[in-house]
Amino acid sequence: MSGRRGVRTLVGMSAGAVLGMVELVFLCVAGPLRLVPAMRPTCDRIAERLLSFERARLATWLGHRTAPAGGGYGFLVVRATVGSVVGYGVAAGLFFSGLLLFGGSWDLLTGESESVPIRLPGVKVISNIGVVGVLTGGFLLVLTQAGALAAGAAERLLADRFFGPTPQERMRRRIAELTATRSDIVRAVDDERRRIERDLHDGVQQRGIALAMLLGRAQHTADPAKSGELVAQAYSESRRLLDELRSVAWRIYPTALDELGLRTALAGIAERSSVPVAVNYGLVERPVSEIETALYFIVREAINNVIKHAGARDILVDVDEDEQTISVTVCDDGAGGAAPSGGGLSGLARRVRALDGVFTVHSPPGGPTRITATLPKEVPCA
Repeated sequence: MSGRRGVRTLVGMSAGAVLGMVELVFLCVAGPLRLVPAMRPTCDRIAERLLSFERARLATWLGHRTAPAGGGYGFLVVRATVGSVVGYGVAAGLFFSGLLLFGGSWDLLTGESESVPIRLPGVKVISNIGVVGVLTGGFLLVLTQAGALAAGAAERLLADRFFGPTPQERMRRRIAELTATRSDIVRAVDDERRRIERDLHDGVQQRGIALAMLLGRAQHTADPAKSGELVAQAYSESRRLLDELRSVAWRIYPTALDELGLRTALAGIAERSSVPVAVNYGLVERPVSEIETALYFIVREAINNVIKHAGARDILVDVDEDEQTISVTVCDDGAGGAAPSGGGLSGLARRVRALDGVFTVHSPPGGPTRITATLPKEVPCA
């Protein structure tokens, strides 16, 4: 990984040398031209095109994405004067190290390398030109790569300075984000309360009324056979009432999540689903409680939405992680066309944003639908 990064950085810095020279020529020409009002729009368009090339170079070769706007002439001035010099230094280091490596290797392979005596006071050393060339070229290449990595880090800092927002702007955005997140949390809690009330009213309460009616009829029936039949019906209704209560409790919060972990809880969702669900679980350790709970409800609500609206035949749940984040993806082969602004998906988006996560929905008409949530491994602090 580090070797590939070093090669990409070397290529990026070499490309930056060429681009820096173009920027230097442009600045020398654009400086006087911008004094003419009619030429300013043309100069600004060319400057923006050069900045777009810089963003592409930073993203492709230096692995650093910047804001889609910003930078301006300040970035071009610094890049043209400093970046081009550094870039040409890297390019020169690559050229001479490659020349030495090639020449030394060629001498060693063809047997044309000569041994030259070097006399020092009291010491006589025989030096092979091919070996010296290879060693010197290798050392120069390592030195060039180290310089390129340092220059690449400086370029990323430079991009953050000119392309990124100011500290005050970052603070303003963070305050706005936290304000919106707080509202999202309140709305999500209210939505959850309404859902629990509907479950209790439409399920548990109706079965409780039916049970009370059956027992009342049995109490006022003089016929023992009829009374026994009503009691049997009341018993069956009480069993269904208990099942409904367990289902509501499981939808509110599954005890298996605390006791056995996310893998078992997701397996329970898959078993209860009326559509076949395959779960790929790639986490090495259990997430922290808040993140684990969010992952569970994201999968559960996404699968419920698929069952209600998508008409899918199969659902795939993939849970994976990297060094900083945990991601969960729910895919289905249904009809597609899911609206991110819909009640279910917007609720999931609010839950993810409350934890500084990213929520995306890709659902073209005709399918398939892909819902992805990426959450930090640690609970964010305000």
